Amino acid sequence: MTVVADQGLTSAEVAERVANGQVNVTRVPTSRSLGDIVRENVFTFFNGILTVCFVAVLLLGDLRDGFFYGVVVFNALIGIVQELRAKRALDRLALLAAPETAVRRDGVVSVIRPEEVVLGDLVIARPGDQITADAEVLVTTALFMDESLLTGESDPIAKQPGDRLMSGSLVQSGTAEARVVAVGADSYASRLTAEIKRHSLVHSELRAATNRILVYLSWILVPMIIVIVFGRIATYGGFAALADPNDQSWRQALIDAVASVVGIIPEGLVLLTSLAFGVAAISLSRQNVLVQELAAVEVLARVDVLCLDKTGTLTTGTIGFHGLEQLPGRADDLAPARVALAALSTDDAGNATSRALANQFDLGDAVVDERLAFSSFRAFSAVRLSGAPADGAGGDLVSGTWLLGAPERLLHGHPDALAAAHEIASSGRRTLVLSRCEVAPAEFVDAPDRVREASPVCFVILEETLRPEAADTLAYFAAEGVRVIIVSGDNPHTVGSIARKLNLGDEALDASLLDGDDALAEALSHTNVFGRVAPEQKQRMVTLLKAEGHAVAMTGDGVNDAMAIKDADLGIAMGNATPATRAVSRLVLLDSRFDRMPEVLMLGRRVIANVERVSNLFLSKTVYGIVLALFTAIFAWEFPFLPRQLTLVSVLAIGVPSFFLALAPNRRRYRAGVLPRVLKFSVPTGLIGATACLTAYAPMRDRLPQVEARSLATIALFMVSLWIVSVLARPLSRPRVILVASMCAAFVLAYLLPFAQSFFMLQVDSLGWLAYVVGIGLLGAGGIEIYYRFAKRHGLVVDRE
Repeated sequence: MTVVADQGLTSAEVAERVANGQVNVTRVPTSRSLGDIVRENVFTFFNGILTVCFVAVLLLGDLRDGFFYGVVVFNALIGIVQELRAKRALDRLALLAAPETAVRRDGVVSVIRPEEVVLGDLVIARPGDQITADAEVLVTTALFMDESLLTGESDPIAKQPGDRLMSGSLVQSGTAEARVVAVGADSYASRLTAEIKRHSLVHSELRAATNRILVYLSWILVPMIIVIVFGRIATYGGFAALADPNDQSWRQALIDAVASVVGIIPEGLVLLTSLAFGVAAISLSRQNVLVQELAAVEVLARVDVLCLDKTGTLTTGTIGFHGLEQLPGRADDLAPARVALAALSTDDAGNATSRALANQFDLGDAVVDERLAFSSFRAFSAVRLSGAPADGAGGDLVSGTWLLGAPERLLHGHPDALAAAHEIASSGRRTLVLSRCEVAPAEFVDAPDRVREASPVCFVILEETLRPEAADTLAYFAAEGVRVIIVSGDNPHTVGSIARKLNLGDEALDASLLDGDDALAEALSHTNVFGRVAPEQKQRMVTLLKAEGHAVAMTGDGVNDAMAIKDADLGIAMGNATPATRAVSRLVLLDSRFDRMPEVLMLGRRVIANVERVSNLFLSKTVYGIVLALFTAIFAWEFPFLPRQLTLVSVLAIGVPSFFLALAPNRRRYRAGVLPRVLKFSVPTGLIGATACLTAYAPMRDRLPQVEARSLATIALFMVSLWIVSVLARPLSRPRVILVASMCAAFVLAYLLPFAQSFFMLQVDSLGWLAYVVGIGLLGAGGIEIYYRFAKRHGLVVDRE
């Protein structure tokens, strides 16, 4: 056996560095801080306006008219509590998905958390690892680094002894031993790495639509408030009344202005959008799905193409050794081959293949002189041996360079052997070739074509286990209209065999034969199963599909999947994925169960469909609030409602129903154009609601006491608002009928109970005017029903679940 030259730090040296604070303690936040959560839920533009209104009521009006502020406080508390729950769940699961670092201490290789790395540690860099602290290369075996997360450079960078490995870079291929030279905040671009990995936002149509709505309202709200204030002053005697110390009508003008502003602001829209995302994230966390960005839940609902890596996704990722097979027409002694395979399996930085071969063979007295780690670019690994096998066979039978890799790479010029390898692979078994030559492994780095000098010795047969849930999960996606594409770096025959078992196709296309984007795009137009896909081809496939307007999700577990996962609309990593792959993904299936995906899809659809529903509710209220405020200000009418009466309607006809609707089950398929649909529904229904209220209030304002006129106008407003709820809640299941009926009963009780009558200033004495208002309310509800049916027929609203 080879002797390890560098034993790494001793336990005493590690303890000394920990005591001196020379540890890699920089933490990458996986969720927002408590301060950020509080600020974003409390210090908002709309909360600021409502706070000013509340202070005005508190100082100059009736405190009961400040009842609307309870909704503001309640919304903020719900938002903070819900986001804190999501934060705890995500932080807890993020610990399971954190990158790991292999170090050698006291001569023993162990895997530790990044924050346990200390200055001077000897790091073992393996394919797929993420470098967590700056280190200087001491020994390397064909090491290539992916620094694209730091520099944007997509080509792998070769590293030699003395070169620096930057924190945040990824091991593309090869191995190295490197000494840590900077930790924590001293590491290169530690803050940049955190920003790239955690704070790059996926495109969220819901978030974009909500933000645009808020921007539009922000633009019009300030000038509207000015119009409202001057209109209210004009209504109650003009500026002369303000100058008269004995005239207190300005107080009523103030209350009217507050009521007008309260009626416009959609105070719960942002809360319920965040709430829907947060509840979905918590639901997924209970199923061991780590959501690294809340909006990622929505993105899967928009996905129409799902690209899957075979190994680790459709299969369990575990490979078992099946046996060795002679080449056609050969009867070689395989004892030297077994020694070579023993050497190939004894590698600290070995891949899944070497782990499958571990403990299957005896190295004997053979000595490993040189290694070349597996690279997906070369498609083989190599080892140079000297010495004799355990059974005493001649050393010349073992000495030399042994290569283990893909048949297409190592059987060039051996068509019969290649055909035999394909026949074995067609049965679903993974077939590798063991070859031998005299070329030093290091020479293959600059001259990979010298592999043709190697002579094949035997087949190495491995087996993969198909995930039991894979077939049902893929059938579900097919039924939901999601195209599934297998993109595997494995043998096309093996991939085709797996695809046949999953009813995804008969044959796999060999992607290594596709030259250029045009050929790749043509293949994607008619093929769903690809083998021998290079990492850069996976990335180009994602790019080409996105360019065609598709929303693309990519799943995988290997470092060769990382860049495709990063570029996809939604990157999904398996729990056993390499740290690099987990770092750039949006979702991590921590228990590597592919059957979690349908649940993610259903939750995403629920979020999109339900947020669209509640947006219709809140914006309908905003539209009729704007119309009522402007109309009464321009024509110098008293505002038809007190702030507390508007709050009563908002809570019963908008707030409570929207809370339940936002979290209700909903399997409706995604349809693009959320914001246009919301506006095309909420603007007409808001206008209908405002027209009904003004029609009801107009004849009463001069014929009835103001208290009774406002009480009756509140009934008309509630009726049209509740009917908007009833059409948006369709199909009306029994729980939803109960919800609507309960809100109606609560509203009636407010008019019957003495305490509620006094608090909300509700008084109805004239049955004739009551009948008139109810009739107007029914006409308004009928108008909303007619428009709803029209909108449904023309695709402006969708209620199928």
